[in-house]
Amino acid sequence: MWIPTEHEKYGVVIAGFRGTVPHGLSLEIGDTVQILEKCDGWYRGFALKNPNIKGIFPSNYIHLKNACVKNKGQFEMVIPTEDSVITEMTSTLRDWGTMWKQLYVRNEGDLFHRLWHIMNEILDLRRQVLVGHLTHDRMKDVKRHITARLDWGNEQLGLDLVPRKEYAMVDPEEISITELYRLMEHRHRKKDTPVPASSHHLFVQMKSLMCSNLGEELEVIFSLFDSKENRPISERFFLRLNRNGLPKCPEKPERHCSLFVDLGSSELRKDIYITVHIIRIGRMGAGEKKNACNVQYRRPFGCAVLSIADLLAGDSKDDLVLKVYMCNTESDWYQIHENIIKKLNARYNLTGSNAGLAVSLQLLHGDIEQIRREYTSMFTHGVSITRKLGFSNIIMPGEMRNDLYITVERGEFEKGGKSVARNVEVTMHVVDSSGQILKDFISFGSGEPPASEYHSFVLYHNNGPRWAELLKLPIPVDKFRGAHIRCEFRHCSTKEKGEKKLFGFSFVPLMQENGRTLPDGTHELIVHKCEENTNLQDSSRYLKLPFSKGIFLGNNSQAVKTTKESFWITSFLCSTKLTQNGDMLDLLKWRTHPDKIAGCLSKLKEIDGSEIVKFLQDTLDTLFGILDENSQKYGSKVFDCLVHIINLLQDSKFHHFKPVMDTYIESHFAGALAYRDLIKVLKWHIDRVTEVELHEHIQEVLKAQEYIFKYIVQSRRLFSIATGGQNEEEFRCCIQELLMSVRFFLSQESKGANALSQLQAVFLSSFPSVYSELLKLFDVREVANLVHDALGSLPTVMHGDESLQAVKLQSIGKTVESHLYTNPDSRYILLPVVLHHLHMHLQEQKDLIMCARILSNIFCLIKKNSSEKSVLEEIDVIVNSLLDILLRTILEITSRPQPSGSAMRLQFQDVTGEFVSCLLSLLRQMTDRHYQQLLDSFSTKEDLRDFLLQIFTVFRILIRPEMFPKDWTVMRLVANNVIITTVLYLSDALRKNFLNENFDYKIWDSYFFLAVIFINQLCLQLEMFTPSKKKKVLEKYGDMRVTMGCEIFSMWQNLGEHKLHFIPALIGPFLEVTLIPQPDLRNVMIPIFHDMMDWEQRRSGNFKQVEAKLIDKLDSLMSEGKGDETYRELFNSIIPLFGPYPSLLKKIERETWRESGVSLIATVTRLMERLLDYRDCMKMGEVDGKKIGCTVSLLNFYKTELNKEEMYIRYIHKLYDLHLKAQNFTEAAYTLLLYDELLEWSDRPLREFLNYPMQTEWQRKEYLHLTIIQNFDRGKCWENGIILCRKIAEQYESYYDYRNLSKMRMMEASLYDKIMDQQRLEPEFFRVGFYGKKFPFFLRNKEFVCRGHDYERLEAFQQRMLNEFPHAIAMQHANQPDETIFQAEAQYLQIYAVTPIPENQEVLQRDGIPDNIKSFYKVNHIWRFRYDRPFHKGTKDKENEFKSLWVERTTLILVQSLPGISRWFEVEKREVVEMSPLENAIEVLENKNLQLRTLISQCQTRQMQNINPLTMCLNGVIDAAVNGGVARYQEAFFIKEYVLNHPEDGEKITRLRELMLEQAQILEFGLAVHEKFVPQDMRPLHKKLVDQFFVMKSSLGIQEFSACVQASPIHFPNGSPRVCRNSIPVSMSPDGARVIPRRSPLSYPAVNRYSSSSLSSQASAEVSNITGQSESSDEVFNMQRMLFNHVGDGALPRSDSNLPGPDKAVNTTPSSWSLDSGKEARNTSESGKLISPPVPPRPAQTASPARHIATVSPSPAGRSPMKGSVQSFTPSPVEYHSSGLISNSPVLSGSYSSGISSLSRCSTSETSGFESQGSEQAVTVPSYSVSEEPVRKESKTPPPYSVYERTLKRPVPLPHSLSIPPATDPPALPPKPQLVRPNNLENSSRRTEQVPRPRPLPRKVSQL
Repeated sequence: MWIPTEHEKYGVVIAGFRGTVPHGLSLEIGDTVQILEKCDGWYRGFALKNPNIKGIFPSNYIHLKNACVKNKGQFEMVIPTEDSVITEMTSTLRDWGTMWKQLYVRNEGDLFHRLWHIMNEILDLRRQVLVGHLTHDRMKDVKRHITARLDWGNEQLGLDLVPRKEYAMVDPEEISITELYRLMEHRHRKKDTPVPASSHHLFVQMKSLMCSNLGEELEVIFSLFDSKENRPISERFFLRLNRNGLPKCPEKPERHCSLFVDLGSSELRKDIYITVHIIRIGRMGAGEKKNACNVQYRRPFGCAVLSIADLLAGDSKDDLVLKVYMCNTESDWYQIHENIIKKLNARYNLTGSNAGLAVSLQLLHGDIEQIRREYTSMFTHGVSITRKLGFSNIIMPGEMRNDLYITVERGEFEKGGKSVARNVEVTMHVVDSSGQILKDFISFGSGEPPASEYHSFVLYHNNGPRWAELLKLPIPVDKFRGAHIRCEFRHCSTKEKGEKKLFGFSFVPLMQENGRTLPDGTHELIVHKCEENTNLQDSSRYLKLPFSKGIFLGNNSQAVKTTKESFWITSFLCSTKLTQNGDMLDLLKWRTHPDKIAGCLSKLKEIDGSEIVKFLQDTLDTLFGILDENSQKYGSKVFDCLVHIINLLQDSKFHHFKPVMDTYIESHFAGALAYRDLIKVLKWHIDRVTEVELHEHIQEVLKAQEYIFKYIVQSRRLFSIATGGQNEEEFRCCIQELLMSVRFFLSQESKGANALSQLQAVFLSSFPSVYSELLKLFDVREVANLVHDALGSLPTVMHGDESLQAVKLQSIGKTVESHLYTNPDSRYILLPVVLHHLHMHLQEQKDLIMCARILSNIFCLIKKNSSEKSVLEEIDVIVNSLLDILLRTILEITSRPQPSGSAMRLQFQDVTGEFVSCLLSLLRQMTDRHYQQLLDSFSTKEDLRDFLLQIFTVFRILIRPEMFPKDWTVMRLVANNVIITTVLYLSDALRKNFLNENFDYKIWDSYFFLAVIFINQLCLQLEMFTPSKKKKVLEKYGDMRVTMGCEIFSMWQNLGEHKLHFIPALIGPFLEVTLIPQPDLRNVMIPIFHDMMDWEQRRSGNFKQVEAKLIDKLDSLMSEGKGDETYRELFNSIIPLFGPYPSLLKKIERETWRESGVSLIATVTRLMERLLDYRDCMKMGEVDGKKIGCTVSLLNFYKTELNKEEMYIRYIHKLYDLHLKAQNFTEAAYTLLLYDELLEWSDRPLREFLNYPMQTEWQRKEYLHLTIIQNFDRGKCWENGIILCRKIAEQYESYYDYRNLSKMRMMEASLYDKIMDQQRLEPEFFRVGFYGKKFPFFLRNKEFVCRGHDYERLEAFQQRMLNEFPHAIAMQHANQPDETIFQAEAQYLQIYAVTPIPENQEVLQRDGIPDNIKSFYKVNHIWRFRYDRPFHKGTKDKENEFKSLWVERTTLILVQSLPGISRWFEVEKREVVEMSPLENAIEVLENKNLQLRTLISQCQTRQMQNINPLTMCLNGVIDAAVNGGVARYQEAFFIKEYVLNHPEDGEKITRLRELMLEQAQILEFGLAVHEKFVPQDMRPLHKKLVDQFFVMKSSLGIQEFSACVQASPIHFPNGSPRVCRNSIPVSMSPDGARVIPRRSPLSYPAVNRYSSSSLSSQASAEVSNITGQSESSDEVFNMQRMLFNHVGDGALPRSDSNLPGPDKAVNTTPSSWSLDSGKEARNTSESGKLISPPVPPRPAQTASPARHIATVSPSPAGRSPMKGSVQSFTPSPVEYHSSGLISNSPVLSGSYSSGISSLSRCSTSETSGFESQGSEQAVTVPSYSVSEEPVRKESKTPPPYSVYERTLKRPVPLPHSLSIPPATDPPALPPKPQLVRPNNLENSSRRTEQVPRPRPLPRKVSQL
């Protein structure tokens, strides 16, 4: 039985569970689960990551954790009771885990690895916390590290900023919003603007001295030198190097590493230098012999200098090598560093050894404790600390120092009877009072332990040596008294013995008898002469001697013997215990000299502050001792001294001594009677504030009032304790009188910045610090009243001294921050006066930063949900006083332009944010009662209206994205929660006061506008959040969008007839809301659209306004990136008009406008689909067909369905840009032509639009014409450019603008030249079917014909399409797909080649027109395309398959002609017919005969430079015939059985026989021509052809042509055979053709490939049978290959350029005469009705078949033939036949049945034209199809971008922009007379007339 759990509520999965049991819940390790029930070792519950799925799981898979439960029951919420940092860490790491993997996917390797390290660090720290063994300090440190890393990761991943308090996340609901804002701001500032460090430290590491000839030990001394003041500013860092120049003690880092600490920011400047002095230890002379002397001397070696400025840029310099210099004369050694700095080159040079000093330097920033934390290893390994000279900038209490710095400066000595100067060495000792030398108290510098004696370096032969060596003597205080320094002077001999001979000494005591230490400064000491054997151990013998010139010890009256010898030292004491000041000593010993008290008190102000703070407690005891003993006499002076000391502690240098004074007051002060004198003197000063001469003194007194009050209060307490509280009333009276004086003093108004206002400012700045002292003696209410009265007495004048106003506000701020204000009782007393002053400042917009801070502090004290009466009353007061002014202030500061400086801008944002947080805090604290009181407080509706407008405007400002930084989601959610709560309160006031007769449009509009932008906020779009974040938001706030949507709906319903005011204005905003993928929100908002349609219908009877607004808004929303597939479904759901609302649906069904409503929504939905497709396509990088097709679809939709002219033109230009980018210049020209057609040649002014300037319509149309011509030129579509050139030339001519007319005629001429001179490639065309639901809407389940790129063949096109649609599946057949493919959730592509059917035949039929011209008409302005599929009907004859081989011919008709505004257009209609085997055979022979005639004619007229094409064609026909090809036709159709079974085919059989005989005649003539031109090496082949021809004739039973055929004489133009064709046409029987249901018939593979590998051997045999080609004929086969090699690149066989591109497609009926098949005639009408296949007309007067042959120039293009193929005849373009070596394969790949596959090599078209180096001519035979009439009655209106001229056969109106006006000149290409006999028309199947294609008339563009 399942039992609800009591304690087992929360756990972590420790083993994965697959959930395979019934109702099992699948769990992964690490998932957290909430447990609901338990039963026999099983739990039932859910994983927190997916709370909607509940199930059971084993209890032993779960590790239980402690948790507390809120809202027990069905909706209980479980919160783990672990440390909040752990909870945050766990959830954050889970979120990071998902995003971390995405980083890898996005190839962001750097962040991926960094985050991985951080996550591991956090996990390690998490383990430490969970173990629970950390100390409190260590735990705090670990949490600090964790939160720092969490914040870093969140920032890097773009996650939200987490507000924290003491490392724990805060709940925004538990603290005030102002406090939340401060926490966020603090963390944001910490992240953005690191606080500049005030303290800096220099790390120095000595590595080595690089020198070629060392051999001696060295001393290296580092120090910092201020070149500006010419003095060292630091102690010395001293280290020793061995003979190799390396540190002597490498194992002790502190010996060769040092940290120069406590450098202030002022000391990081260019004139601070690191100086390095190097001393060698060795012989006197560097070049002396080793055995000359054994005594070691310290001798100068070199100096190096580096400016600290070099470190400021990089902070570190590794392996820096400093040059070492030596002075030219040793006497300059003391100032060598200065000379180097000043670059006095004459005084120094590089050392002889060219030494270099290798060091490593690094500049560190922050206080020393921070450095210790961050560079732990540095301190762990060891580093010496080098201090600044003297005290640091801030002296800390308790700092114990007693250092005496001695600089050995110089000496003046006599020769001493020697001929040369002495080599003087100074030896120094510190001697105590007993005469003993103090051990280890002489420090040479950090890095070296102190020594007992010091030896100076020796300057060679110098009686006036200068050393300038700094030493530190850290002598303890107890040994300081009586100690002295003794310096002994010795001459160092350079002789062999190397003696050091004593010749004198000096000494100086460290302290005088009166206790004063040796004063700072330079001292000239007397050099006392002595002998070598003089005993100096007994110091008492010489201490009685004078030590310094002019100074005598005690009563010793012994005169100093005049001596020239002197020794100078400089001393500097840095001590916290000893003083050098006599006045200080006199004051401290005041009892011994009572008569000097007055003088000592007066001199106290002159004593240095550092001396006073050193003896602070002693000094204060002295002052209060004097006051107690003689207050009358010294009271005022003691008070002044106390004020001086108090103010001394205000100095930043001594600021840290304030705690010392506080401790003194609390623990050591004993002046129980002092309060009387202090009150009296303080009141005396305050009462005299108006006396100008006392102002400075009074100002000092007022500054010190805090501590004066502390002394007063402590004194009174001591007195009360001592006396049991006597004189209490008297004391209160004194305080009252004092504060009355204060109130009077403050109430004085000062005009301008005079002395009185300064005093008031000084008093106010320190007055709040007195409150805490008063609270020690008085009740809270009493103190609050006293302060209230004091602050209330301040003058309210705001135009006075501004500095005083600022100080006044600061005083208010300190009051609010004080302990007094935190008490609710005192707060209620103080709040009115605080608000009063705030109100005044806000009203004047002054000191806003301070006002914001005060307000923030006020609200920080008011916790959320505090229902205490005092808090509610406070809120009342604040609302009445500040709400209105707060709103105005926010409006004011947000409407100002932001300041330019970054610091000012930051400050500006801060103050805005603080005011906003204050407003939100106030609104959140307001209850129903507060809102009601507020709304009732407005006396008129105008006031209420102004307030509502104001607060709505402020809310709109708060919602702006820039109001808070983007990662402040927590703050935004809190703000939105407050806003929606307030709006719910205010909407009620809106309903009550501003409806019906009081309706106010402005306020309602403001309300709706606010609501819409509220819902659309980015931070409320929960769908974009991670699941955990979404869950948290929903738990805390719910979905605020739905709440606001419900409120919108409710308010809208209340509007009634006033809704009309908001139609159509609110359609766009509400539509935007419906785009949000939130089902509940959509359900709420959708009914509003019904209302809008209803009211619009009532008002105007239609939806025009609604429609216009919807469409405009949709386009802009799409461009902003809104909407996706879900949104499309949303609109589909609108079509049934809100099905989820039955009542609404019933209502709509009763409406008269139901149809128009549904139609409107359907239109909008279709636009939505296109816009979404467009946006999805535009996201891709490169331009592809998808982008262009999508743009075309959208453009047409705007034009045809919506009639939106401006949007239409915009998308025209977007499409134009896409074409230019893809280099589709022809399509770009057609696209721009759409805009051109909307314009006229008028002077109407047009506004600036897109990239067009303001100009007239004529100018814009001229510009468009020129641009279009340029693009037609680049696209090699020169014929269209010529038409436009003529149009614009007419305009120039009409304006007599001959200059431009001349240019235009020249341009037109150049286009004609390009037609004749430049080569144009004929593109191939491909049919593409897009099947499946995954395609975009504009492609889905549609078929298109696409114009390929230059040189693009089927394989390349197929690959391109698969690249554009990478998820598409290529269909392996060409059959029409079934319904399952249409409805599949996938993409299927079906691609095969198609053949174009040219519309314009006049140019193609005319004789003598070059191929360069014809080639244009073959592949331009094409509406129709076709492809053929062979199939066997009935039983297939294995002996002769031609008996049953039929052809299915499909014609595709496009919606627009190619080329056009796109490279592909949709298929509008397909027509399917079937051709019988006999008809197919006739067509094949006709095509081959035509091809032969053409080649023979070209050869005769010498148009062919190479005879190979003719040779190959003859070989193909004759060889195929000899090997049985024609015989197959004979066997199939000439047998008696066929004739009897098909009596209706009699004439066709006759026609086939005629064609066979005609072909033989042509072949005979062709062989004759061939013999004339054949080269010598091809003679064997020619002979073979002649022999085979006679075999062929005999197989046909032909002996003489005249005997078999009655024919008129054969004449060719230019001597070639010509056959007149006048035969009577025979109609095909109705059975001869029928429509079959298959819409996508098969076609064949390209001829330049063999058929599919799946062909069977049987199929291959059938191929051989059909073609008649003998595989064993190796000689001929090899000759054929040789022919191909002869052709070369310049004359390769190719598709006939005389033909339109489509005519090169697959021909289906195999010919017995050739490898390729001919093309059948077009046999379907435009309307789709079947007609008979074309049968050539037969002459009435003769049975001889004859045709007219015309001479045409071939197109110079070429393709590679298939191995083994031969040439076929080219059919007449009029018959729409095609042949070519390369076919357009209709399918991607695949094999067919054996009957079809056997045709794969023969059922293809071959080339008839040949590319050659010269101009070539081809012959075209025009034959007339039965389906053609002299004039085509059908007229198909082209779209506005179809730029071409139609022939007389199909008169079609040209587009306005390309139509040529009637001219008197004859046309450039006159029409060819029609040769069809009238009597033939009755027997032909006429083309039915098709309704002209509707075309919208060009409309005027008003301003575009």
